Amino acid sequence: KKKLKISGRELASIPVQVFGLDQLQVLEMSPERESCLRYRMELLPREISRLRNLTCLYVDSNNLKKIPAEIGTLCHLERLTLSNNSLSSLPPEMGALQKLYSLHLANNSLTELPAPLCQLRSLTFLDVSDNKIGTIPSSIRHLEKLETLLLLFNSLESLPEDVCLLRNLHTFWLGNNHLRSLPASFGELVNLDWGYNYCSCNFEGNPLESPPPEVCSRGPEEIRGYFLAFHRA
Repeated sequence: KKKLKISGRELASIPVQVFGLDQLQVLEMSPERESCLRYRMELLPREISRLRNLTCLYVDSNNLKKIPAEIGTLCHLERLTLSNNSLSSLPPEMGALQKLYSLHLANNSLTELPAPLCQLRSLTFLDVSDNKIGTIPSSIRHLEKLETLLLLFNSLESLPEDVCLLRNLHTFWLGNNHLRSLPASFGELVNLDWGYNYCSCNFEGNPLESPPPEVCSRGPEEIRGYFLAFHRA
């Protein structure tokens, strides 16, 4: 793959020469994770659309406040990392990225799960942890291929029943939200086998009442049994 990594403590923009590299497939502009650095780039330029062969774009740990509509023209994009920025919204055009299977948006300023994300039908990995998300749209049911959904450290008070249609979910992290109850069909997420693999799902830091934490910790069978008994009562 044709790859370019741009680094530097003072990185505040993409050098214009980069946009002439129309065969580029991987562009990385993120500091090494161990360095704890942040770059200073606030805007992904519209000229990003010229890099039409990009499959991977890494722009973690910058100071991005906005993603341009032109991101939607990168039709070969498969991986996009935007964690540790200052994003409060995403452009509707992002829903056009139909080959995207991995999207990292942790530690931004999102207050809702952006609607365009629910159009990304190839998505298998989505991390929106450590935002301020208060609601999940029912259209999340369209993400049928999703295997990993990370929602920890948000402001969720409830989950739509539609999340229970994501039958390919293997990892679903919900810790440190404001959830008092789970959807009645939650036990149908049978691939969340956290009876054997605790990392598969977690609820810690939620004021759960229905079902109570001790039921949740025993996995989908127990949750299903709880709701069945609840409806019979």
